[in-house]
Amino acid sequence: MPVGTQATVKGVTAAQLRETTATLPDVTAQMILGNTYHLALRPGHELIRKMGGLHQFMNWDGPILTDSGGFQVFSLSKLNKIDERSAVFHSHIDGRKIDLTPEYSVEIQESLGSDIAMVLDHVIALPASDEAVIDATERSVRWAVRSLNAATRSDQARFAIVQGGLNETIRAQCARDLAAHPFDGFAIGGLSVGEPPPEMYRIVKATCPHLPEDKPRYLMGVGRPIDMLEAIAEGVDLFDCVMPTRNGRNAFAFTDEGPLKLRNAIHKDDPRPLEDSCPCPACQHSRAYLRHLFVTGEMLGPILLTIHNLTYYQRLMHQAREAILAGTFLELLERHRALAAPKEM
Repeated sequence: MPVGTQATVKGVTAAQLRETTATLPDVTAQMILGNTYHLALRPGHELIRKMGGLHQFMNWDGPILTDSGGFQVFSLSKLNKIDERSAVFHSHIDGRKIDLTPEYSVEIQESLGSDIAMVLDHVIALPASDEAVIDATERSVRWAVRSLNAATRSDQARFAIVQGGLNETIRAQCARDLAAHPFDGFAIGGLSVGEPPPEMYRIVKATCPHLPEDKPRYLMGVGRPIDMLEAIAEGVDLFDCVMPTRNGRNAFAFTDEGPLKLRNAIHKDDPRPLEDSCPCPACQHSRAYLRHLFVTGEMLGPILLTIHNLTYYQRLMHQAREAILAGTFLELLERHRALAAPKEM
């Protein structure tokens, strides 16, 4: 899911987003992600509701998932205070006090009109004691149930979020506790926040068996191509990450042969496209031209590389689906493990 935090995937129009999947036979408009915290602050969820909801506001006719604001509360830890009732924090924009209860998070997301609403959860910084992790995890379960009880829209799916730090036992228990309730899908949260990738893989592997097989599983904030493929191997279905867009804006291109750093002088006179097989508009140009755009500060460079990276991620997911159907997924995974392995200098 491309990340559209502020009701926009940075530098890319809705039509360009649709084009990232236009050449894939089994893919139509893909889901994008918006953020409850940021949209509630600016322009305000009531304004978006008056404008016809988030789809109409940003001219996107595909599915939209909205995060609950829990991760932003975590990332703004110096500005917040959390108790059983709510997360109280101050806006990073103007300092005003915000009392974010699970019920208020649901109210905001119902005003936004997203297709999938995430429950408010309590994310804590790691490392932390088991006691602190258990306290936050149990609160996340209670908040999830409160969110479910507060929901009023029948046209909005609700996803719970599994927490539990890096403790397999706590994660498994949280997954079982949440699976006992009628959520439409389940996310694995609190990862990809600085822990080594093997630790993330270990927790995903320990969590997925306790989640329903007939409902979507979403690994939040992930990630690198290899991270997504490793998680798919454990049964994860959905991902979001700023990497393809943020890296694209910084002259970093993902390819099937490994990443390219377009500012490097090696690309100065290279006539080749980023990838011969990629249909995106960036690959209609040479690496030399794309490098030139970044060196001269032309805005077209970040736009083109953003589109390329989003296209690459959708192509990778398409390859994964095709490989699963063909029984060759492990071969795809091994090839990307080799690409991601540290290279000897």
